[in-house]
Amino acid sequence: MKTVEFFIAFATAAFAQEQTLCDQYGYYSSGSYDVNNNLWGEDNGTGSQCTYINSISDSGVSWYTTWNWSGGEGQVKSYANSGYIGQMQMYVSDIKSIPTSVEWSYDTTDINADVSYDLFTAADINHDTSSGDYELMIWLGKYGTIQPIGTQIATATIGNETWELWYGVNGAQQTYSFVASNPITSWSGDIQDFFTYLTQNEDYPSSSQYLIST
Repeated sequence: MKTVEFFIAFATAAFAQEQTLCDQYGYYSSGSYDVNNNLWGEDNGTGSQCTYINSISDSGVSWYTTWNWSGGEGQVKSYANSGYIGQMQMYVSDIKSIPTSVEWSYDTTDINADVSYDLFTAADINHDTSSGDYELMIWLGKYGTIQPIGTQIATATIGNETWELWYGVNGAQQTYSFVASNPITSWSGDIQDFFTYLTQNEDYPSSSQYLIST
């Protein structure tokens, strides 16, 4: 059984409210955050997964996931996640700052997995929030043989960290992935700095793209 634990916040620690999610798309929300067990690729292997919420509120969320998978080497089984669900439908260029902090740990490194922020933007404010015209990923941790979609196109220094920048296309969606060279298990930063980098260096159209999902 493998475990990953997270605490993500914009401010202070949250109040206690325990929940257990074991269904394929088990979901819970409270305050400004949600958590999804998200076993979207469970048919690629054999096993099970549950996500446990320690605390959740407007201030942040603390949760952990346990799983046991076999088979389907190299195929994604799940993407357990939490997201900010407060008001955010603004043009990226109009957003001054997206401050965030996170602490996380795995109980093993003998895995194929990543730990990342995942944000979608679109020209249509009503676009389905599970995808977008553009996807921004910030990989704080990368284990095993997995890699982002596409190829590495640059190396960037943002927030006193060095990141590999990858670019790839998934259907109509363009994905930029910033990948830390070594796992960063405790991080405080401003996600807007990554959008600024893309606007200045990769012609990302921040003045016509709404932030629709974080």
